[in-house]
Amino acid sequence: MSTSPETGAATLRYLDDLKPGDRFVSGEHALDEAQITSFAAQFDPQPFHLSDEAARSTLFGGLAASGWHTAAVTMRLLVGGGLPLAGGIIGAGGEISWPKPTRPGNVLHVETEVVSVTPSASRPDRGRVVVRSQTINQHGDVLQQSVYNLVVPRRPA
Repeated sequence: MSTSPETGAATLRYLDDLKPGDRFVSGEHALDEAQITSFAAQFDPQPFHLSDEAARSTLFGGLAASGWHTAAVTMRLLVGGGLPLAGGIIGAGGEISWPKPTRPGNVLHVETEVVSVTPSASRPDRGRVVVRSQTINQHGDVLQQSVYNLVVPRRPA
């Protein structure tokens, strides 16, 4: 990720600044059991997300974060500097998968690569950027893979 030496802040990128192959790396977020069960209680109250004991007899074999929790943490990491897009991260569809469960004690970060950049033919002030992101734990395990179609503004004249 590019940062400004004066402020340490991420340099915001417009459509015109991006090209296929550009890579960005987020900061980190540590997940603990309390975060996992709290998110699950509110948004995905399945036994394998709510209790380690209940999760032991499931295919997870222990407490696992909801995939949607992993997705929410991923978004927070992207917004926090892991994908510094001018105008924000505006989704226009995508795909997501969770090849391995996120567990208590995992420290997550996101690595993102620009796949394509396409200026809009009908809206000259913006375009579409396709990015591929991987959410990775401290052991190098890929816990979430995603491809996003994003709307990104062009640099103002």
